[in-house]
Amino acid sequence: MPVFKNEDNGTWYVMARYVNWKCERKQKCKRGFATKKEAQEWERMFQLQTSSDLDMSFEAFTELYINDVKNRLKENTWLTKEHIIRTKILPFFGKLKISEISTKEIITWQNEMLAYRDDKKKPYSQTYLKTLHNQLSAIFNYAVRYYDLKDNPCRKAGSIGKSHAGEKEFWTRQEFKQFLVTVENKPETKMAFLLLYRTGMRIGELLAITYNDIDLEKRTISINKSYQRIEGRDIITPPKTPKSKRIITIPPFLTEELKEYISHLYGIMADERMFRFTKSYMEHEIIRGIKASGVKRICLHDIRHSHVALLISMGVNPLIIKDRLGHEKIQTTLGTYGHLYPNSNFEVAKMLGGVINFTPATESVADYTHNQFTASYHRKYKNAMIMQSRGTGAGKARK
Repeated sequence: MPVFKNEDNGTWYVMARYVNWKCERKQKCKRGFATKKEAQEWERMFQLQTSSDLDMSFEAFTELYINDVKNRLKENTWLTKEHIIRTKILPFFGKLKISEISTKEIITWQNEMLAYRDDKKKPYSQTYLKTLHNQLSAIFNYAVRYYDLKDNPCRKAGSIGKSHAGEKEFWTRQEFKQFLVTVENKPETKMAFLLLYRTGMRIGELLAITYNDIDLEKRTISINKSYQRIEGRDIITPPKTPKSKRIITIPPFLTEELKEYISHLYGIMADERMFRFTKSYMEHEIIRGIKASGVKRICLHDIRHSHVALLISMGVNPLIIKDRLGHEKIQTTLGTYGHLYPNSNFEVAKMLGGVINFTPATESVADYTHNQFTASYHRKYKNAMIMQSRGTGAGKARK
């Protein structure tokens, strides 16, 4: 693969020939290198990539990972991953050979992430640290699975951060009412917050709702898509997970509020988004409303937690909450909101005490007749106790 100099502008370029996975001969041209050395280094890395040689740099291997993974993910998910790779991982590992990265380098990187502080002296959150580690580990797992890397050094180093951020912040009904007063003069905003609090839907799900998704007669809202604003473009995607596609039932008073709200809207087609603003607008409104009302500060997603707290206070079964939220597993629901059941063990003990009357085993032989071995044991035990009692009584009499 020769390296050439462009005499017109003084830069260097590479003409690379290779054989793709279909055994087809291909040619790739890469231009714009400032020096011959840079062009030759790119040529060397390209050769390693096409031959799947793990002697390549981590940066070169990451290109292979990106080319394979990018098209499998939602655009907003990929943008998050890409930002982490570009700003948190490549600056540290980029020039190292992937085959030579050891547990020692992983731990050094982890310590850098743990030591980070922003302008306000705040560190990365525990959940973000976990996300950073998981992304680095995913790249090495990809190398192990598809390129025969011996092992994943992240496994030996151990993880950092936490999967869950601990107890969730939420508003009580009274706090939500206080907040709602601050958007009373903004009907569209008020309706959006009412739906978030009374249904527990995600913000992207709310912003994707159309008239076609609402059935006022059955009092239901169909959740079947999500909305994001990405780089100035409106993007509609499927919901977060397959289970997120669901139908939420709404209470009569909310149905009436929604009917009244819809009656004042004009010019929106049945298949168009009912709420025309974005997540950033809602984030601005919640911050403004918190300052104006004096309620405790929570983030937009915490309104979903507030809905769950409301349901739990009403005694709603966790399985019903799981389906309403669109969780894949009940473990997700219980793992996230289990702390909102503070005295459940005491309540269970109290309820059991009211329905179970304890009977000593020696007085309940008849209850064990369905099991011959258990019944035999209790009969022998009862007879032994009777004989012992008689013996003790006879001894006292002789004395």
